[in-house]
Amino acid sequence: MDMSQYLELFIDESKEHLQSLNQSLLELEKKPDSMPTLNEIFRVAHTLKGMSGTMGYSKMAALTHDMENVLQKIRNGKIKVNSEVIDVLFKCLDALENYLQSIIKTGAEGEDKYENVIKMLNKLLETEKTGDTNPFVANTKNQLPPLEHASASLELDEYVQNVINKAIDMGMNAFRVTVRLNKGCVLKSARAFIIFKALENNGSILKSDPKVEDIEDEKFDFEFTVVIVSKETSEKISKELYGIAEVEEVIIDPIYASSVSEKNNNQVLQNEAWELEGEEEQVKEQKNKEKGRARKTVRVDIDRLDNLMNLVSELIIIKTRLEDIDVDDSNQGYSEAVEYLERVTTSLHDAVMKVRMVPVEMVFNRFPRMIRDLSRELGKQIVLNMYGSDTEVDRTVIDEIGDPLIHLLRNAADHGIETPEIRASRNKPKSGTINLKSYHDGNNVIIEVQDDGNGIDIEKVRKKAVEKGLVTKEVADSLSEKEVLDFLFRPSFSTVDKVTDISGRGVGLDVVKTKIEALGGVIDIETEKGKGSKFIIRLPLTLAIIQALMVVLGEEKYAIPLNSIKEIIKIKPEDIKLVQKQEVFLLRNSVIPLIRLDRILEVPKSEEKEKKQATIIIVRKGDKLTGFMVDKLIGQQEIVIKSIGKHLSGIKYIAGATILGDGQVALILDVNSLAV
Repeated sequence: MDMSQYLELFIDESKEHLQSLNQSLLELEKKPDSMPTLNEIFRVAHTLKGMSGTMGYSKMAALTHDMENVLQKIRNGKIKVNSEVIDVLFKCLDALENYLQSIIKTGAEGEDKYENVIKMLNKLLETEKTGDTNPFVANTKNQLPPLEHASASLELDEYVQNVINKAIDMGMNAFRVTVRLNKGCVLKSARAFIIFKALENNGSILKSDPKVEDIEDEKFDFEFTVVIVSKETSEKISKELYGIAEVEEVIIDPIYASSVSEKNNNQVLQNEAWELEGEEEQVKEQKNKEKGRARKTVRVDIDRLDNLMNLVSELIIIKTRLEDIDVDDSNQGYSEAVEYLERVTTSLHDAVMKVRMVPVEMVFNRFPRMIRDLSRELGKQIVLNMYGSDTEVDRTVIDEIGDPLIHLLRNAADHGIETPEIRASRNKPKSGTINLKSYHDGNNVIIEVQDDGNGIDIEKVRKKAVEKGLVTKEVADSLSEKEVLDFLFRPSFSTVDKVTDISGRGVGLDVVKTKIEALGGVIDIETEKGKGSKFIIRLPLTLAIIQALMVVLGEEKYAIPLNSIKEIIKIKPEDIKLVQKQEVFLLRNSVIPLIRLDRILEVPKSEEKEKKQATIIIVRKGDKLTGFMVDKLIGQQEIVIKSIGKHLSGIKYIAGATILGDGQVALILDVNSLAV
């Protein structure tokens, strides 16, 4: 059977399962006794084993099988969860991620069998602790006798056992039924549905493992267990189940009455038990509804969304062109049609943008594990708090923002957070804190990385800038704190004396700034020595369609992104002064540097008389303001950002191009590179 047609589905689902495994392992480390978390980890390993085995990835299946063995011993209480166990399970996660990356790149899982990881798993099994948890006396603890398979730990709570007791009193039988499907079974949930129907025809199902919702979603391997009460014999039920196609094995064990309560009033027990079962059915029904809502999703290739966005972009261009056509004012029908088209295109654009939006959680989820490993490597105690993980941004931004955040978090862990001893001497908690926060601000998304560590030594940065010959000592002494911090974003600039595997080579923050500005964003720093630092990233929500101010320079038209514009003013030519070879003007007692765009962009000047007033666009870059002088304003317009191609890429001051309604091409200015 050709399994290549299922490869994309396997990759997508494996990514989700590994992400879930990462989160669950971190949770288990915090709460070692959490049985729901442990069950979730077991479920993921079990599912990955089945998926990889079906696809023919035997090494991946073998590793997850060994993981299952260890997890089963933990569930049975024979192995205690400690840091050693968590470390081994994280190594398994790393190995599985490496297998998946190899599959994504080559379609094969590679040659590495990760024998060292498997040896670690087997070592855990050899050194398992034999406590008083005897699996064969489980009935006295409301637990069924375990079998040597995945569903062995199905437990009975007091109320289910009460129902069983009452059913036995009424002459009925109670069974645990474990059904194992054929490994080649493709539609597992459909086959499970038929089995459930057959069991319901013979009795009542009280409990299942995995849960019914997970079985419906195929979140199980090829085996599940149910507890039923029935008037039929085990032989009859077994015969009927074996009559269903693709059922490989049926194991039926009787469940006996157990004294789990001192209540003697059977009627009370019966009422309580069935009342609870009714409540469980209501909860199950509610969960099914929620699951139903969650399942109303579809995976779409990002290239298809890009194509859809391009079509919407063309529609917006045509709409702009229609608006520019001169039509007699009396033609009301034409005007109404254009207005209607504008409403439709705006709604369509918003709808497409929402489809492209994904939560930053996709990026944030990788960081808790990274900080955990860094804290161990550095011998520090670090707590990572994440806020606003549900903040949504464009998929193109998500794909690019991961690396800059990794640099910032590693810097915070290495340079920012002090060792426990130093923190104690400064009357700080021994555990350092890093806060990763995201939120919307207008048409931007803000991401903050804040730590409560050392803060940045401004004087040390100032001194380093002089040593590297970036500025003279006189100039350095006159620089503001903000201007000194900007040196940190210079290539090869580092204040660390010792180079480590984590940092110190000066290749961090310049990469961060370059990447952020390539996305049309800006990055700022707030710091206080001894208190900590905060890096603030401001990014546009989308990189496809933006609001822009159209301006004229000479005979050419240019677009300036509206989200970077603070205000537009008029000044007299005599108000422009020269300070240290830089033109400036005064705005509400603040000195603003002036940029003559026609000179910077080398635009031929149109032959016009000297104007009495100059048009200045005040642009914000972080906390700084800069004035751009333009010849004329056209107005605000929704523009489509088009790439100017690989041959023209990297041109200074230009962020892209757009097509105007009349078919002309206008260049989009890169405000970050132009601003002083």
